[in-house]
Amino acid sequence: MSGDISDLGREELAKVSKDFSDTGQIVLPYNRLLELYGELSELQQMIDESKDQSLRSLALEERQVALDDAAEAERQIINGLLPKDQAESGGAILEIRAGTGGDEASLFSGELLRMYERHSQLRGWKFNTMTSIEEGDRVKEAVVEVSGRGVFGALMFESGVHRVQRVPATETQGRIHTSTVTVAVLPQATDVHIEVRESDLRIDVFRASGKGGQHVNTTDSAVRITHLPTGIAVENQQERSQLRNKEKAMQILRARLYDMERQKLDKERRASRNRLIGTGDRSEKCRTYNFAQNRVTDHRINLSLYDLEGIMGGVSLGNIIDKLRIQHDLDELADMS
Repeated sequence: MSGDISDLGREELAKVSKDFSDTGQIVLPYNRLLELYGELSELQQMIDESKDQSLRSLALEERQVALDDAAEAERQIINGLLPKDQAESGGAILEIRAGTGGDEASLFSGELLRMYERHSQLRGWKFNTMTSIEEGDRVKEAVVEVSGRGVFGALMFESGVHRVQRVPATETQGRIHTSTVTVAVLPQATDVHIEVRESDLRIDVFRASGKGGQHVNTTDSAVRITHLPTGIAVENQQERSQLRNKEKAMQILRARLYDMERQKLDKERRASRNRLIGTGDRSEKCRTYNFAQNRVTDHRINLSLYDLEGIMGGVSLGNIIDKLRIQHDLDELADMS
């Protein structure tokens, strides 16, 4: 093959383009890091030798900015060196379920749902509720499709048990109650990722219940799909159309089967490693939201932030996600050594 790019076929061109993009993810931040090292050396010399206090103060400020930029460049280099997980670049299925705590757990489940919705809006992701069981502000269960570039890679660390500690509105003696909500983040699956045979499925239809109006409740629009080999069952009655409910149920089923296979492979690969972040299992306690102390603590990396309002508003959630990503990448590098 000649060096003329016009001689490349579509698949070859796509591969070359991807390789070039992947290389740029390392080379560009590496070159920037070298520049920053030079700037830091000059700034340090100015700090050590200058007798002008205002000049030294300015140099100290510029050094801190350069240190922050260097840390970001190092993070980008680490990320570029790691093997790419195809699932992380795509969308995700977000499942939220109220756990222990009764009404308070359902209320907090609704608050977490709105937190993720707001965070998704800020990042330009599409947030589409596939199915939900709710009553006012209380959400017993919700399944959401979050679409956009890199969604699963960002939200994958949200899986686990989220614990809230606060005084419920109905509490007359001011006692703090503890409730839990379970979050599961699954990668969106396609036909390429996983094959589901029709013979492995049992499909039941029944009348929808709850909200939706008279038309919903008097037709067999609800659908339950059971995957016989694994016993996984998914039902959906969000839509008035039986076909739409079946499509959504299949999408959720594929995501769960795909996640099951990924978890199995990941467990085998990491069996000999003690991961700080953990397995991402939905039974693992991952985070506590303490309203009295304005504190959110992620137990996996021992991180506490005193910005409860910003995090629950979705604005500051990225601060936790970024730190979890850094620890995850460091664990991945340790596996490669």
